[in-house]
Amino acid sequence: MELSNFHGIAIDPKEIIELLQQKMKLKKVCQKVVCEKIIERAASSRNITVSPDEIEAEAEEIRRAKRLEKASDTIAWLEEEMNTIEEWETAIRKRLLANKLAHNLFNKEVEVYFAQNRLDYEQFILYQLVVPYEKLARELFYQIEEEEISFFQAAHLYDIDENRRYVCGYEGKVHRWNFSPDIAAAIFKTPISINEIIGPLKSDLGYHLFKIEAYIPAELTSERSQEIIDRLFQQWLDSELNYAIHSQKLNKE
Repeated sequence: MELSNFHGIAIDPKEIIELLQQKMKLKKVCQKVVCEKIIERAASSRNITVSPDEIEAEAEEIRRAKRLEKASDTIAWLEEEMNTIEEWETAIRKRLLANKLAHNLFNKEVEVYFAQNRLDYEQFILYQLVVPYEKLARELFYQIEEEEISFFQAAHLYDIDENRRYVCGYEGKVHRWNFSPDIAAAIFKTPISINEIIGPLKSDLGYHLFKIEAYIPAELTSERSQEIIDRLFQQWLDSELNYAIHSQKLNKE
């Protein structure tokens, strides 16, 4: 079998497999195929299905997002992607099936997971300043405390990172897990120190000063619920994949 529609150039499927092997990507592709089989089997055992109407509704959303106003626009786009309507709808069905299965498995666990991991979902609007020497960091700390210079001016003048100098140390919204555990423990201690200068704290990069401008409490929004479901589902899928591979190895022995 040949793929003869790539701008008139024939490609043998063996060439595709060989390229994936050469690029060390064949294993990942095979894992994805096995994961799809795992999802199909788990969904079937729970009588989870995707209807034609659901596929069509999702396809329509994609068309709108890509501004494919006419059927001919969709066909042209699929041809450019070396795909067909049938293959596209199959991909949509698989994605919807995986999402349905994820909700079926973990929808009831979201609130418990969120409560147990609430600290991970708190956010902070943070400024950071990093300099190479402890003495300089302490001098800047005291100058900022005495209002001889602002934190933003110090970051603009002395930070070792050029991009951070341009934004005067602004890091934006961050989570605790954006930092190493020891630094996170020093920054995000209770009660939260709004506008207090924290540091100097040493890391492999140098000596850090921090300033928390605002605290954003964790909230279980619909987006966060989906994020948690996706995370739990991926963990489950990884576990099922490892079990399938391990079982296959045992059968060969």
